[in-house]
Amino acid sequence: MNLKSSNPKQIAAEQAVEYIQDGMTVGLGTGSTAYWAIQQIGKKVLNGLQIKAVATSIQSENLAKELGIPLIPFSEVEEIDVTIDGADEVDGAWNLVKGGGGALLREKIIASSSKQLIIVVDESKVVTHLGKFHLPVEVVKFGFELTRNKLSALGCEPKLRMVDQQPFTTDNGNYILDCDFKQINSPSECHDAINNIPGVVDNGLFIGMAARVIVGYQDGSVKELKLV
Repeated sequence: MNLKSSNPKQIAAEQAVEYIQDGMTVGLGTGSTAYWAIQQIGKKVLNGLQIKAVATSIQSENLAKELGIPLIPFSEVEEIDVTIDGADEVDGAWNLVKGGGGALLREKIIASSSKQLIIVVDESKVVTHLGKFHLPVEVVKFGFELTRNKLSALGCEPKLRMVDQQPFTTDNGNYILDCDFKQINSPSECHDAINNIPGVVDNGLFIGMAARVIVGYQDGSVKELKLV
């Protein structure tokens, strides 16, 4: 009998957690897949795993506290050994679209300071080309309409993210513009063009940052992708 969960996100996240070892500093991602990783880390801490952690969002920080995962301030972090996070899309070159959960800036800061970024997704997030998922771009509130116009000139349709009929505000106090590019053929060029616009804080393209991509499937299987 197979007693493993049939939740693709959960099984991928639980496999990723096996890479965590005693003494590591661990980055905790944000979103529905990272949730399962944090839950599994909490179980391992309860059973004696000795780690320190930093979180990519207030939501993940609160969950870690509930589960008894030791958190440390960023002033005490020299390097992060491994970060486990999800993605909204991942292509064959392991370029990522992230930010569906609204934490892209903090996620990128932590990912860029990690020795290893492990991405966990279900099979629906694996794509040939990025772009079907609208690219999140975090922008400052001041003059965001002008920033939106500049983004539109790059060939996308940017829309202000709304929640309960109010503009969504990130943990950093900024807005998010979700940009419909249809298809992103040159992720690196797109990333740089967006970040060159005044008013843009950062965007959800993560280029060359993933060290491993673990995919959970509806049939209960899990696979670590090979880089194309």
